[in-house]
Amino acid sequence: MTRNKGITNSILDLVGETPLIKLHKITKNLPGAYYAKFEAFNPGHSAKDRIALHIVQNAEKKGILKKGATIVETTSGNTGFSLAMISIVKGYKCILAVSDKSSKDKIDLLKSMGAEVHVCPANVAPEDPRSYYEVAKAIHRKTKNSVYINQYFNELNIEAHYKSTGPEIWEQTEGKITHLVVASGTGGTISGTGKYLKEQNPNIKVLGVDAIGSVLKKYHETKELDLNEVSPYKIEGLGKNLIPTATDFDVIDIYEKVTDKEAALEARNIVRKEGIFPGYTSGAVMQATKQYAAKDMFTEDSFVVLVFADHGSRYMNKIYSDDWMKENNFL
Repeated sequence: MTRNKGITNSILDLVGETPLIKLHKITKNLPGAYYAKFEAFNPGHSAKDRIALHIVQNAEKKGILKKGATIVETTSGNTGFSLAMISIVKGYKCILAVSDKSSKDKIDLLKSMGAEVHVCPANVAPEDPRSYYEVAKAIHRKTKNSVYINQYFNELNIEAHYKSTGPEIWEQTEGKITHLVVASGTGGTISGTGKYLKEQNPNIKVLGVDAIGSVLKKYHETKELDLNEVSPYKIEGLGKNLIPTATDFDVIDIYEKVTDKEAALEARNIVRKEGIFPGYTSGAVMQATKQYAAKDMFTEDSFVVLVFADHGSRYMNKIYSDDWMKENNFL
């Protein structure tokens, strides 16, 4: 699986084939071997490049996306950046409804990529007309020749990772992987990757990561949406206050919840101990891995792959800002 070292036709040719990096110091007290699938090596610096390109290409093949069309999406930032990048290359207009929980860095990035950005309150119900779900739908309805990507309820979200991330990890680990640890937001990454890997080896454990304040873990365990679980939290791109159909809960074996503070501190820990500069959810994945280890999930023979979904540069005004960390009593 060697990437062409020569000339590429466009930046979109560089989506996928991200490296698997062995972790050393941060996991030295944990049983087994640990590897990070570092999705920041995608050209848009996140795993969302995979789903954005797959969904757009599918819409083009079906004739839904035509020249001069507008792409509309709900995003915490990363999918929006991927879509903005794709829109530039392919000549589409891009309009994004973004949660105000998204970092200022992400919002500035989206605007710099030429996207029209609508910032919406995070702590409202999904059906509230101010929510980024409803704002995106309203924009789509009133914008002629527009396509709503709808990543939370789009099965192509799962398919993108089933066709790319899963096979890559299987090949990179030579089939030795025993556990996959993934942050669960829309659910596309964990569902598609987990599905592919379990088809190769049903004994592989797919371990989900959820946020305190999100409904996913309890829904997985009870199949009931408990809105009493919902409370505000800081981590972007992790957890939900609704149930995305882009999550295949049957693929996931178990969930572990993490706190905002521990996830932020673990992200910083990854930088200092491994020299890898990851985003907020990567810290959550690392923290959850330590919690799983404390529950004897792993043995000395375990081969654990952690998906680090994006790059830390998206969070300079949040988890990598001492001021922000102190304001939130994280330092």
